[in-house]
Amino acid sequence: MAKSLIEELPRIVSEGRREAAQILERLSSGTQIGLQTNELVLPSKDVSGLFKGSTPQIPNAFNMAGGNGDGWMNRLIYGDNLLAMQALLAGDAQTGLPSLRGKVDLIYIDPPFDSKADYRTKISLPGTDIQQKPTVIEQFAYADTWEEGTISYLRMMYSRLILMKELLSDKGTIYLHIDWHTSSYVKILLDDIFGKDNFRNEIAWCYTAASNTGKDFPKKHDTIYRYSKSDAYIFNKDIIRIPYAEGSIDRANRNVIAREGMKFNAIVLNDRGKVPEDWWVDVQRAARYPGEVVGYATQKPEKLLERIIKASSNEGDLVCDFFGGSGTTAAVAERLGRRWITCDIGKPASLVMRKRFIDQEVKPFLYQSIGDYQKEAFKNNKRYKHVGDLSQVVLGLYGALPFTPEQTNDRNFGYIKGTRTLVMVDSPNRLTTAATIRKAVEAKASLLGGDWEKVVVLGWNFAFDISQAIQKYQNSNVEVLVIPPDLLDKLAKKGYKKLIDDRSVRFSSLQYLVAKPLVVTPAGELDEIDVELENYVLLSPDNIPLDDKDKEKLKEVLERDPLSLIEYWSIDPDYDGVTFRSTWQDYRENIENDNDPLHCVYKTRLRVPHKGSRQVCIKAVDVFGFESQVVESV
Repeated sequence: MAKSLIEELPRIVSEGRREAAQILERLSSGTQIGLQTNELVLPSKDVSGLFKGSTPQIPNAFNMAGGNGDGWMNRLIYGDNLLAMQALLAGDAQTGLPSLRGKVDLIYIDPPFDSKADYRTKISLPGTDIQQKPTVIEQFAYADTWEEGTISYLRMMYSRLILMKELLSDKGTIYLHIDWHTSSYVKILLDDIFGKDNFRNEIAWCYTAASNTGKDFPKKHDTIYRYSKSDAYIFNKDIIRIPYAEGSIDRANRNVIAREGMKFNAIVLNDRGKVPEDWWVDVQRAARYPGEVVGYATQKPEKLLERIIKASSNEGDLVCDFFGGSGTTAAVAERLGRRWITCDIGKPASLVMRKRFIDQEVKPFLYQSIGDYQKEAFKNNKRYKHVGDLSQVVLGLYGALPFTPEQTNDRNFGYIKGTRTLVMVDSPNRLTTAATIRKAVEAKASLLGGDWEKVVVLGWNFAFDISQAIQKYQNSNVEVLVIPPDLLDKLAKKGYKKLIDDRSVRFSSLQYLVAKPLVVTPAGELDEIDVELENYVLLSPDNIPLDDKDKEKLKEVLERDPLSLIEYWSIDPDYDGVTFRSTWQDYRENIENDNDPLHCVYKTRLRVPHKGSRQVCIKAVDVFGFESQVVESV
């Protein structure tokens, strides 16, 4: 007989504590996970009309660690928040970020509520809609979160809450937003980690909507738990007051007058309003505020976060959201003069947030990812114990043979029989990066005496600069191919032997961007640079996480309008080869230039200070989150 959740709580706590302890021990031993900067974003979206660009002011010698003039850069991080928090606890030397242990003043999180949630994302394309499945990294994360239902969910939350406590300052507060599915169990975890004495509020956020629930009262409130790190927590009650109900002050005053000369405890109402009670009925769902809606299913209203951020932080304080979603926490924190970090493992969420921040014209911020999804970070997670075996499966499906343990103990390498072709399979829990390509090229020159003619790298997820790495090693005869993102599903449904027999697994080339030759026109002290996209070549629809019917729709779009797949593109007209500084952007849903929410503009003119020579880097991100770069010398 299966154990109840109450019986499983000791195991949940024990495993969560052990995972967090191992993470903190790794940090103290010097084994750290770093952040990779994908973009330094200087918001400057195209607003000047069709085929006409803006005039960005490009900072000279921009100091990444002081982009806001105070030694701080706000951050949008794509990746697993467990790894992101490890990186923040360790600090990021590349961008001048010290360890944030004990430095975060407010954390708001809105984690997923329900294991039966549909994590697909609707994508609107010209003439059709398609449904995108999660990426491989997301698939692994979601499967792990819900493998044992609520038990797995609580275990996932426990270790993360411990790291959040490590990040909180002594004056810090955490707000955890949850609904009826798991709220009572999460409260037990919070009591255990933060201490019952630091429990401050159970806030009921009440909202209304049409409902027909049959035999139940409609479930129309969420719970927000509020805990402090210590007794020194911030609570700015006087700036979050709300008006009294109409007539309340008059009635209170009349009662005072009627009782003059009598002994009584009169309540004198403050005409500035009252501090909100722990049930909030004056904030509606995000859909009721149309101007805020960014097309994200679980978006929370800005008014909700405004109350929380004003109550529990001051200007200049650091606010974090590790389940960033639509980016409401960071957007409001920016508007209220707070510093912020937000994170999400979902590619769609990262795309939505980046565009939202640019729309809001926030201060320059870093868009980062986990620099290396290290296998060590997952080694105690039972879902990943067969990663090595999976590499052998992929080798077989590609038509390669594994090496014997006597030849090499690296199970990610194999070879094509009868050829001098080396094959390397990357792990599904990491990004294939420039370092991966370098490792493959080095293995080609040294493994088993070298003398390999070619090396093929098979990857699942790719870093933003992978196309540059491929160009760098183009003379080394290295080929990079994409492992189908639905391979895990196919293995579960058909099995390895069936996939071998029917040869249905296809490995495709990476997507790439084509730009027309740049046109540079001197204009006094400025250069006018005309940049125009020519084509976008997507990897095979068979290797996109879509159902078969949507793959057919995608093929039609690719044939008639390939550039419509560009979700976002940006330009760095002074690319230094290291940090991409996004100084001009356009994206779908930006209708201030062409009134077309389904297309970007594909041509722009940048006016930049005259320079004898420069590198112009063009980056594009498609609707599925795949990134491509083109670098042109002028």
